[in-house]
Amino acid sequence: MTDLPPPRDKPNAPSCDRNRGPILEVLRDQFARRRSVLEIGSGTGQHAVHFAAAMPWLRWQTSERALHLSGITAWLDEAALPNTPAPVALDVTQTDWPVSTIAGDRFDAAFTANTLHIMDWPAVEACFAGLDRALADDATLVVYGPFNVGGAYTSDSNRAFDLWLKARDPHSGIRDLDAVDALASRIGLRLQSDVAMPSHNRCLVWRR
Repeated sequence: MTDLPPPRDKPNAPSCDRNRGPILEVLRDQFARRRSVLEIGSGTGQHAVHFAAAMPWLRWQTSERALHLSGITAWLDEAALPNTPAPVALDVTQTDWPVSTIAGDRFDAAFTANTLHIMDWPAVEACFAGLDRALADDATLVVYGPFNVGGAYTSDSNRAFDLWLKARDPHSGIRDLDAVDALASRIGLRLQSDVAMPSHNRCLVWRR
């Protein structure tokens, strides 16, 4: 009998298990006619396997900074889904993003969760500049996370979270919806939906 290699430890983010259900409700609707999704900042990879399994018509391309790729790969390998190619190393501040669909075309959808408040603002700007090049002319973008509205916090918990973020990294913080929407507008994306989510988060949906 051949000894099997021990299973790799997979990173785990409990928040992914908590928010994946409400997010999936939005994505099922918004990505119903999409074919290829670029996930920016895939983190542990938990969202990718859950969403790709629930939406088998999509090719779900994960991406992250290089140090997180092994964890994502562990989740993808265990799930063994046919619509989750290997993750790609992506720093959003790169001028040329090393991502493409199988045919070399641009993506007709993109998704990111809990990333914009971790990035500094120049990185958020770079992220949308990269999306401009990566997304097709009819693309849909869905962004999940906390947002301020009109420069104000939407809850006491978001205020406390923002203070915690800034104490850890002064350049991070909850972004204002209008400021992010302005970046989206510059690349031809128009805000279609602002869906309230649990724990004072939102799913924002833009379309070209």
